[in-house]
Amino acid sequence: QVQLVESGGGSVQPGGSLRLSCAVSGSIFGIRVFSMSWYRQPPGKQRELVATITSGGDTTYADSVKGRFTISRDNAKNTVWLHMNSLKPEDTAVYSCNAVHRTFAQTVYWGQGTQVTVSS
Repeated sequence: QVQLVESGGGSVQPGGSLRLSCAVSGSIFGIRVFSMSWYRQPPGKQRELVATITSGGDTTYADSVKGRFTISRDNAKNTVWLHMNSLKPEDTAVYSCNAVHRTFAQTVYWGQGTQVTVSS
């Protein structure tokens, strides 16, 4: 059973930084066969896509985080990170990791999420 476990969330002041981690286990091929994404769900709002890194390493970002957030992956460590800089109160949300198989797109896994709170 593939499992995704997020960590690194917490409370930070505006302008601060956090690094979220997503550790993946249970895949016999590791994460190299997955496109990995970070989503977030602000309080009272719909979940939104924040950033994606494909199995080939291409990255895309939501306009709201471009230039501030960076997604990266290490296939050898089966880990994906989201580096978040210049955090704003509107970045407050539960951040979740997502894995989609690069060939079988119906194969999707989610983590439980980690809370990020940006407040002074």
